[in-house]
Amino acid sequence: MAFPIPKNRTFATLFFDMTIEDFQSRFCTKEVSKIVPILDAEGAAKTIQLNGLTGSSYALLASRLAEKATATQLFILSDRERAAFFYNDLEKLLHDKELPLPSKRVHYLPSSYKRAHSADEINNSNVKLRSEIVNKIANHPEIPYCIVSYPEAVAEKIISKQFLFDNSFSIAKDSEITVDHFLDQLYQLEYLQEDFVFEPGQFAWRGSIFDIFSYSEEYPYRIELDGDRVESIRFFNPETQLSLHEEDVVHIMPKIVSHQIEEKRISLLEFLPANTRLWLEHPKDIGSQIAALYRKVEEEYENTPANDDALRVEAPEESGTDLVIDFQTKPQNHFGRSFDYLLLEWIDNVERGIRSIFLSENKSQLERMEKVMTDLVAKYNRHNQASLTLEQLYTPILGILHEGFRDEERKWALYTDHQFFEKNERIVIRDRYKKSEAFTLKEIYDLQPGDYVVHIDHGVGIYKGLVKTQVDGKVQEAIRLMYKDGAILDMSIHSLYKISKYVGKEGTPPTLHRIGSGTWDKLKERTKKRVKELAIDLIKLYSQRKARKGFAFSADNFMQAELEASFIYEDTPDQVKTLADVKGDMESEHPMDRLICGDVGFGKTEIAIRAAFKAVCDNKQVAVLVPTTVLALQHYTTFTDRLGEMPCTVEYVNRFKTAKQIREILKRLEEGRVDILIGTHRLLSKDVHFKDLGLLIIDEEQKFGVAAKEKLRELRVSVDTLTMSATPIPRTLQFSLMGARDISVITTPPPNRQPIQTEVHVFDEEILREAVQRELNRGGQVFVVHNKIQDIKELAGLIQRLVPQARIAIGHGQMEGTELERIMTDFIDHQTDVLVSTTIVESGLDIVNANTMIINDAQNFALNVLHQLRGRVGRNNQKAYCYL
Repeated sequence: MAFPIPKNRTFATLFFDMTIEDFQSRFCTKEVSKIVPILDAEGAAKTIQLNGLTGSSYALLASRLAEKATATQLFILSDRERAAFFYNDLEKLLHDKELPLPSKRVHYLPSSYKRAHSADEINNSNVKLRSEIVNKIANHPEIPYCIVSYPEAVAEKIISKQFLFDNSFSIAKDSEITVDHFLDQLYQLEYLQEDFVFEPGQFAWRGSIFDIFSYSEEYPYRIELDGDRVESIRFFNPETQLSLHEEDVVHIMPKIVSHQIEEKRISLLEFLPANTRLWLEHPKDIGSQIAALYRKVEEEYENTPANDDALRVEAPEESGTDLVIDFQTKPQNHFGRSFDYLLLEWIDNVERGIRSIFLSENKSQLERMEKVMTDLVAKYNRHNQASLTLEQLYTPILGILHEGFRDEERKWALYTDHQFFEKNERIVIRDRYKKSEAFTLKEIYDLQPGDYVVHIDHGVGIYKGLVKTQVDGKVQEAIRLMYKDGAILDMSIHSLYKISKYVGKEGTPPTLHRIGSGTWDKLKERTKKRVKELAIDLIKLYSQRKARKGFAFSADNFMQAELEASFIYEDTPDQVKTLADVKGDMESEHPMDRLICGDVGFGKTEIAIRAAFKAVCDNKQVAVLVPTTVLALQHYTTFTDRLGEMPCTVEYVNRFKTAKQIREILKRLEEGRVDILIGTHRLLSKDVHFKDLGLLIIDEEQKFGVAAKEKLRELRVSVDTLTMSATPIPRTLQFSLMGARDISVITTPPPNRQPIQTEVHVFDEEILREAVQRELNRGGQVFVVHNKIQDIKELAGLIQRLVPQARIAIGHGQMEGTELERIMTDFIDHQTDVLVSTTIVESGLDIVNANTMIINDAQNFALNVLHQLRGRVGRNNQKAYCYL
């Protein structure tokens, strides 16, 4: 380190000696001591007005009060997004994840419907969250819950407690139940019987064991019977089948949002305990929103009972306030990702006695910040003959809140990494399962009696379903397999890891193995021998590759750390691993030849940008080869945006450029004045000469023909090569899997990424109108793919007639380059709402505001093309739709 820090202080002790709990415990202690006595005082309802709270100061204060609360608290934020962020903050501050499930105090109350004034589209995950809260409050009114919601959700009425109790039932440990009666009750509540439960509203019955996933609980539970007596009740994780904890009583309740429920519903405020504390953000605005929702429902469902689902809520009176507290908090400043501006503000804070706190939930991000700030502080000290230390400058904390703020009166300044780096913060409403713990249970869901399976010890058999067996006098569940000559094997449900579904040549049934014959063992030995032979061949291949010498790039410098820290999204675990692999290859003295395989929108381009900049930092040039002119323009925009603040020159060549412009670019390239050149096949022309090419990046290699790949093979001899593809051709994938090329796979979607809802329809004008109108109503944009240029204008005209207010543009490959470039730029800048185009938008386009895609004549497209097209939408945290 250039900056002097005592040698016995490690990075961890320097940077993690303060926690977010320490900060929370010191926040607004004086104000909390004033508020709590008023809230706890008996008598008439009290009104407290809190002014001047900004950013996450609201959640910090709420968490302090919630710790001391003796009554349920309902927090109503102004909209769904603010409520979700506030819920995230409150849950982190109150540490609910460490509490046992029945004690979980912080809950998020969403609306049951996808659209506020429509009862047609129910969001089942939201219904689950609402049901859980209803159950908790009805059965545990003594627990001081924290409920976070927003106007649309509060306006929706719920079933009464009496109706809930009349249509629910409880099971207690050591109680007596009759199996037939129990089954009748489950069927009456419309629970579906399955082999395994993995969604609310399902149950499984296997002898003396019932697995039930109630709408009222976060996890399913397993009831084990001893005769008619309930021997035990245990919550378990449906992915791993591992028990979480035991319970004495569980409640089984119906789906609270159902068109079959005709019971008159009541206000949420009537359902909550009488002493509930109500916290409103901007009371007048919330009251107005609920009133507007009520009017909208009346307009859409005139003379129908549907308007009973909305509720008119009046804003509280401002008079008669018992306590008014004015805070002096201000929002965190915007720095435009400039470390210099941030350093100046932190130095100013030091001089004024204000403590700067920097929050990040990513340890590597804190390390990057430390690396950059160490360099900047050293320069500042040399220039000003000062002795400023990092410990004086700021306090890093491993943890995250939604928004930073300044509180100069209390001498705090809180900064969050996603605001400084302009990242999109992750919203987590319910992270129920850790996917890494999942095992073969998912395959069992798909198995049907008669399917072929492979047992690790006995070979190929036939799955015969689940059976009940007697073990030590107790009925237990087992998986039955049949082998050659009708031999039967019953294996415990706990030995699932030993079997897998048989995968072989389609239409050719495998040969069954005979238990105990030794045939399976001999086959395994032969396979092991062939694997060893293949491994020897691979070792020879690797030794030949390692014999070649290439350029060994330097380790990361502080500019690389600054670039990576400025990424607006949080790196996924797969991105972190892939980037480490790429850097390791580049820093070795042997040429890199790595394939990055990842789904569309999973962050491959960001890896390419970081690798390209790493090469530029060592004065090497980078070639980025793409298959289409539109993608070249998109990559140029992305690269220049990410590298705009860096000492790096980016150019591109395609048919959008004139011959004169291309000659000028190629001249500068040969002179070394262009660092990164992006282009289509034009990059492979004889007149393209790099002064010192160090890295070749190939995007969507499967789009290039044989001649282009032969030219690429010449370039790859000594140049580091990075290939990216979501749908690699079988030969490329095979080379990577057998080890002839290194491979990194990105399987983790970005935070908040929602699955794209894909629907198949016959062409219908009403569906077309509704899909476009819905996207426009939420401020989004629409792709319409029609791969016939001769009648593309007619389709655009039809959409204009169906949605007159839409701004529509047409784009296809036969247009003039400048015109097509203008159309694409207008769409990227949201100057148009609907882009009707051919498949020129298939690869690489990243327009986060476009979240609806309509593909006409979808039956004429290959599956990989449909997959690529669909990947153009759903690239942020918005729900995306694809209509085929």
